[in-house]
Amino acid sequence: MLTVQIVLFDGFDLLDAMAPYEVFCAASTITEQELQAEFVTAEGPRLVTSGINGLKIAATGGLDPERASIILVPGASGYVEGDGPDSIPAILNRAANTQLISLIQQALGQGDVVVATVCGGSLLLAMKGLLEGRPAATHHLGMDVLGATGAVPVSARVVDDGNLVSGGGVTSGLDVALYLLERELGPRIAHAVEQLFEYERRGTVWREKGIAPSYQKTRQAEEPNIAKMTSGTQHHSIAQTSVFDGEWDTTIATPVGSLPVRLSISTRDGLIQGTAIQGDEVVTFMNPVLQDNKLAWSLRITKPMRLNLKFEVAADGDHMTGIAKAGVLPASRLTGIRIS
Repeated sequence: MLTVQIVLFDGFDLLDAMAPYEVFCAASTITEQELQAEFVTAEGPRLVTSGINGLKIAATGGLDPERASIILVPGASGYVEGDGPDSIPAILNRAANTQLISLIQQALGQGDVVVATVCGGSLLLAMKGLLEGRPAATHHLGMDVLGATGAVPVSARVVDDGNLVSGGGVTSGLDVALYLLERELGPRIAHAVEQLFEYERRGTVWREKGIAPSYQKTRQAEEPNIAKMTSGTQHHSIAQTSVFDGEWDTTIATPVGSLPVRLSISTRDGLIQGTAIQGDEVVTFMNPVLQDNKLAWSLRITKPMRLNLKFEVAADGDHMTGIAKAGVLPASRLTGIRIS
């Protein structure tokens, strides 16, 4: 029997979870119980509150990463703008800091478990580095953020990367579930459920097979030249960086709370160098550039979530102000004081 575990967490999106559940339940009835779907949580059986509307759904079991099955992770339902506790980034971050991530990591290490995501579910896993280097889809508003985590964003309705299957926007839960039925139980079962629901899957399922489009080959060939241009910009502007040299205690006001970061910036042999220290994590500046009296650089961080951040700051004496930004997420304000 094929089992499907649909993972719930506080703030989950109802349609992300319910649409696949309906598809899998329908498949169960027409296959004489060859498939069983249930709602689970990382903590075990409990009532789980959905996002925004606060509807409570009963999860009947605990997530078992070693059970041969499909594990489906929905996204969050919350406010797109703002940085309050009911914003989507805040909801996803709370879920990412539960036992859920370690359980999904175990599941991805199993040979007979497929992890599927709908909408922001891929962001939830990517925030903790589980999708680094892997092609995946999410809601169109989150594609830049998905790329900033180190995943490879693919603008497709459904992306199949072996033991990871991801869907785009909210209604893609129907397409993900129907595709998984076809993949695991065959096209006749998937077609029968499509007929029952009077719904046809949308779009081509993206897989990394076959001939790559010519424009992708051209883009890959041009990437080394872009790197050389960036390097040249660094050398051109570097002599003016003394205003930034020193140790800085900074705070970044992120959507998931204030983040204290120690910055160490110096100029050596005509080149800007810098590190950021947050807790026990030390990260080196990538591509620091001075332009119009502002210093910009990129950082790849892992706490509180895995992101590639872009910084832009200005210094006025011993005071630093600026922003840190990941994809289309709202820019987070940075403030700091030079301590040496």
